[in-house]
Amino acid sequence: MDFMPKKKLGFGLMRLPRLDPKDPANVDVEQVKQMVDLFMDRGFTYFDTAWMYNGFASEYVAKSALVDRYPRESYTLATKLHNEFFNSLEGRDDVFNAQLKKTGVDYFDYYLLHGIEASSYPHYEKFDCFEWLLQKKEAGLVRHVGFSYHDNPELLDEILTKHPQMEFVQLQINYLDWESEWIQSRACYEVATKHGKPVIVMEPIKGGTLANVPAEAEELLKGMDPNLSVASWAIRFAASLPNVMCVLSGMSDLAQMENNLSYMEDFKPLSEDEKAACFEVADIINAQTSIACTACHYCTDGCPMHICIPEYFSLYNEDMRDDLEHKGWTINFTNYQKLGDEFGKASECIECGQCEDMCPQHLQIIESLVKVAAHFES
Repeated sequence: MDFMPKKKLGFGLMRLPRLDPKDPANVDVEQVKQMVDLFMDRGFTYFDTAWMYNGFASEYVAKSALVDRYPRESYTLATKLHNEFFNSLEGRDDVFNAQLKKTGVDYFDYYLLHGIEASSYPHYEKFDCFEWLLQKKEAGLVRHVGFSYHDNPELLDEILTKHPQMEFVQLQINYLDWESEWIQSRACYEVATKHGKPVIVMEPIKGGTLANVPAEAEELLKGMDPNLSVASWAIRFAASLPNVMCVLSGMSDLAQMENNLSYMEDFKPLSEDEKAACFEVADIINAQTSIACTACHYCTDGCPMHICIPEYFSLYNEDMRDDLEHKGWTINFTNYQKLGDEFGKASECIECGQCEDMCPQHLQIIESLVKVAAHFES
């Protein structure tokens, strides 16, 4: 289709480099400019942002690093409407108009309803958001319309059947989630393909999980090709799917950008043997991962106790992969204490449930925080 990018790698403006690690909105804009320049210089054009990314700063950064510095027709920009930030028909336009102002553009190349799942879908229907999107397209304010999705294939089929004018779907796809009973990457991909909707891939590296695999898995991948990074296998797996139009990577520094461009500039799909290696790595990881968090931080923005949930889950997963019976203590106990000095501890969770409502992975966060507290605070 004519609206698909010429190159399959997209720059996800979600995990941008920070000047202050504790403040997601304090973005290192100068480094982002270097990343944008390198990305554009290599012929890549797809940029993805959203209303609340990087502490609501991502769209401003898109303006500073991209929009103010490049001709409008030289790149494509995607952003999204999230159900948590409007509660009326007028509210939809309030967000949209603010996004135009934040990014500095006159139109968006791609506009998505953000993170549709069973709990949020009724909200989008209540406020007629699918028809509203088509009106934006008719007015020339949006060129292509779609939605990002985090739920089962049955609901996806229902939505695409009811709203066939949606042009594309953004799905979480990676080799670890391909057969996951919760994410169901393969099944959702097949539904989108059945409806003839190209797919944009999010979370191809699963929040960094597939860039930092267990030693056994890394040895397997390096044995296949010692010159490729571990992360490259995840990006290439997603990009190798025939119906994928773009793979988003939330690159956090210039080194990650350079690595991704090195193998995506002249992209070659995986062979069958390489795909098999990816699934073998998935089996190794699944045997060792306790909490399947992608560190998207949707859960933390509204946490009344300011608990740094993804960071605690990362420390916990790391320890669960270790031989604690013989080791007894790890540096993560100290790391946990340091985080606890600045953020709420896992044991301070008041079980309000807002984090679980926001989690696109549908994790049992409250239950997992109890495990984290038992491990690090006992």
